[in-house]
Amino acid sequence: KAMNQALLWMVVSGLLSSTITTNQTMMQDKNIYLLALEAEQQGDWAKAHGMVENMVTAEAAWVHAYLHRVQGDECDAQYWYNRAVQPICITSLDAEWKVLYAEFEGLDRY
Repeated sequence: KAMNQALLWMVVSGLLSSTITTNQTMMQDKNIYLLALEAEQQGDWAKAHGMVENMVTAEAAWVHAYLHRVQGDECDAQYWYNRAVQPICITSLDAEWKVLYAEFEGLDRY
């Protein structure tokens, strides 16, 4: 009986540590675009901007455009939409954030 309990404990412990490792990996697997969008949602615009401002991908340019809209800088936003090859967004900031997040959620690079 003691051996069965020890075996059960090892199995449960292994499953728990496996779950924790999987959750940590999932958290670390978010791409830079999602991390930047989340930082902005948490009120850290500067952190979000710093994550994408020197990147040269269309995705980074799109997030960059959104961030300048948040800031109220429509001219800069327009420039970055052009760099992203995206139409200038006229929806609410909340709607654009949701579109961006959904767009980049399945992205496995960066």
